[in-house]
Amino acid sequence: MNSPLYLRQLLAGRDFAKDNVLAQQMANYIYLIGDRDAGEAVVVDAAYAPDEIAAICESDGMRLSGAIITHYHADHAGGRLGGAADIPGITDLLRHRDVPVHLQRDELSWLLERTGIDPSSVVIHTTGDSVRVGALELVLIHSPGHTEGSQCILVEGALITGDTLFLDGCGRTDLPGGDAGELYESLTRRLAGIADTTSVYPGHAYSELATESMGDIRRHNRVLAPMDREEWLARFSH
Repeated sequence: MNSPLYLRQLLAGRDFAKDNVLAQQMANYIYLIGDRDAGEAVVVDAAYAPDEIAAICESDGMRLSGAIITHYHADHAGGRLGGAADIPGITDLLRHRDVPVHLQRDELSWLLERTGIDPSSVVIHTTGDSVRVGALELVLIHSPGHTEGSQCILVEGALITGDTLFLDGCGRTDLPGGDAGELYESLTRRLAGIADTTSVYPGHAYSELATESMGDIRRHNRVLAPMDREEWLARFSH
C-alpha cells in the first residue's frame, strides 16, 4: 500500500526565493509535510519567501494547516540575521494564513524576541509531543544544543533535523542559546533510538546529497563517532 506521506524538500534560492542572494548563500532547506489523502500539510521553517512556499504547497493540491519551527534563527524562522536585512519568515506567513505555529517550550522566548510573533499563534510542545496532519502523526523530539529549544521531527521513516544534525557534521554551539554539552546529549542519547533505515533531512544543503539514511550517517559523520563526552567537547565545542 502506498504511503499517504507528502514530503517536499525545497532549497531556498533554487526552488523559491530564486533571486535572493542571501537565500542562495545560506542554502536552507524548507519542508512541506502532509497527508495526501487528507490534502493537508504543514511547513517546516518557512523563511525567505513564505508566500511562495505556501503557493507551492497549494499548487500540489495541499491545504496549509500549520507551521513548525525547528529553532529561532532568522534563516529558519525569519527576523534579522546579523547585520543583514530582516529575512521574511513566520510572522509574514501568519499575515496571510492563520495557522498554528508549533514550537518547543524552551525556544519560545527566543522566537518572541527575534520575530515579534503573537504568542497566541504559538502552540507550545515538549519532547514526544506530536502534531497530527490528517492521519499522520509528526513526533517532535526536543534536541537542544544548537539552540536551547531546537527540535527534530519524525514522521513515517523520515527525520527532519533542522540544524541539530547535518549529513556531515552538526550545528554550531557558539551562538546565543547554544550549548555544546547539550548537543552531545542530543546526538548520542536523544537521537539514539532513531532507526538506521530512517531518512534524514537536514536544515541546510551542506553536502552533495540532499538526504541520507541514519545508518550511513552514523558510519561516516565524525560527530557521531563513538567517543566520550570530554573527547567530543574537545573536538567539536565551538
